[in-house]
Amino acid sequence: MAQATVESPTHPIVPAAAHAEHQQHPIKLYLLVWGLLFVLSICSYLVDYFGLQGYLRWSLIVIFMLLKAGLIVAVFMHMAWERLALIYAILLPPLLVLVFVGLMVSESDYTLVTRLAFFGPAPVN
Repeated sequence: MAQATVESPTHPIVPAAAHAEHQQHPIKLYLLVWGLLFVLSICSYLVDYFGLQGYLRWSLIVIFMLLKAGLIVAVFMHMAWERLALIYAILLPPLLVLVFVGLMVSESDYTLVTRLAFFGPAPVN
């Protein structure tokens, strides 16, 4: 397998990897995040174990899920060290989708109330 090379004024052929910036993060950071992911996973399983129901159950599951996804994106996908423009390009669209889903949910209530007002409830057999 051939290695890419770049010509330099001091050395005629230099490996391209020597010119690339490489950022090395401490292994302690990755182990800490792995431990946090493990704890958050245990917490999400405990929600089912304790038999929580209703909005509390779904709120806790979604919160734990978003925390885990945020840690994975920030550390393992190196988004914490990226430019702000790239972060906005990746994180802003899903946020806007959530806003639009919320708008659609509120519109669906209006549509249901309007249908019931004009057409009445469904007939019971």
